[in-house]
Amino acid sequence: MALESSIAGSWYPDTASGIRALAGDWERSLGKEIEPMLQRPNVLILPHAGWTYSGETAWSAVRMVHGADFKRVVVLAPSHRAWIENRLVAPEADAVSTPLGKIEIDRDWLDRLVVLAPVEKNDGVHRGEHAAQIEYPLLQLSLGCPFKIVPLVMGGFGADQMGMCVRALSRLMDAETLLVVSSDFTHYGDDFSYAPFGTDGGENVRRRVAESDAEALSFISKSDADGFAAFIKRTGATICGHVPIEMALRAFPAGSSVSLVRYSTSADQDRDFRRFVCYAAAAGRIEWPGETDAVLDADARKFLLRVARASMEASVRGVAMRPPRLELASNAPKSTFAKMGAFITLNDKITGALRGCIGEILPMRPLVEAVVARAVDAALHDPRFPPVSERELSSLRVEVSALTPPKRVASWNDIVLGRDGMTLEKNGRFAVFLPQVAPEQGWDLPTTLSYLSQKAGLASDAWRDGAVFETFQAEVFHE
Repeated sequence: MALESSIAGSWYPDTASGIRALAGDWERSLGKEIEPMLQRPNVLILPHAGWTYSGETAWSAVRMVHGADFKRVVVLAPSHRAWIENRLVAPEADAVSTPLGKIEIDRDWLDRLVVLAPVEKNDGVHRGEHAAQIEYPLLQLSLGCPFKIVPLVMGGFGADQMGMCVRALSRLMDAETLLVVSSDFTHYGDDFSYAPFGTDGGENVRRRVAESDAEALSFISKSDADGFAAFIKRTGATICGHVPIEMALRAFPAGSSVSLVRYSTSADQDRDFRRFVCYAAAAGRIEWPGETDAVLDADARKFLLRVARASMEASVRGVAMRPPRLELASNAPKSTFAKMGAFITLNDKITGALRGCIGEILPMRPLVEAVVARAVDAALHDPRFPPVSERELSSLRVEVSALTPPKRVASWNDIVLGRDGMTLEKNGRFAVFLPQVAPEQGWDLPTTLSYLSQKAGLASDAWRDGAVFETFQAEVFHE
């Protein structure tokens, strides 16, 4: 199922020929005016107003990736109509659609993001949000081969949830991914409750607004997220995509830079600056670190999921299994024999409800053996649930978490949500959360630790004093 465009025919043309004709007009208008870069950009900041106002400015940056073979595009966009807090919102649909055709959602990439950051899926939000939709046909016009897309709409964030999203982006972005940040700049006039330079409509207003936007862009150019956030707080600047911009800046590696390509306003034609919106297009080349901590390649992950399901199904059906090392030694990837802790989580495929989760934290045996054993335990021996029945098998999704060795930390303040799993021990009580628990629930750190304390059978504030914490990381993958 594809999510159809709700703005074709109003924000941009509703036919493929009309879209291409308008792009041709922009190209002729821009001519050779293109910012040279040593390498093709992989980050774009684009406006999201109707193409009558901002299309040519957006195209000035989009055409810089003409013919590029990016595998996917991640779009960060602000929410204008839905109240969203402390989470990213992705589509439920399998694709989005414009008059130029369908773009498939990159479900594999999105599934990895869901493990690391708070994500909700909601087609209604995306159907009503122009800030993501307006970019799709521009990308279809410019990119040189079929690509997948991950559009993410957001509102405000607390520091912990923002941090989870930033770490997830930093880890998952790679050389095959184009990041598009959707934002208009200053919205000026009484209608926008922002007119610090008066409303006489003169050129002086335009100049002072441009100077304010230039200050914001100076922080963006240096990837100074703290400076940019402080600027927004200090000035109250009506840059509608300031949250996606800040998130991107915080995800960039140190030393990254983004350059302005073009700046314009909605009133540049009639020169009436009593009420107008500003648009900036920018581009940069970011050297992402990638998933450098991964130790299990795609084949190893597929193998572990396969044997986890096989052992779960055999145990539920009462079929005796041979010792896993003897059964699997002939075809198991070498990396699966590394000693690692492992958890197996079973969820309902439709509702996502937990159906079982059991594991071992310490690296006591080869990973493949831990996976086989804990798949059985998750299905039959989780004390919170009745044993899985044979009729349930097809409705369950198997998830494997392969763990790094736990390390004691000096304080709960050293725990990093979205990266760390955690254990709490106090007064002979013990509890553990996998790294994905807090992102899936949208919890901040104090909330996470309160629930962890309760899981250990302690008071909800027991984590604040006298508790011992260990952290670990996990490679998480599922069917």
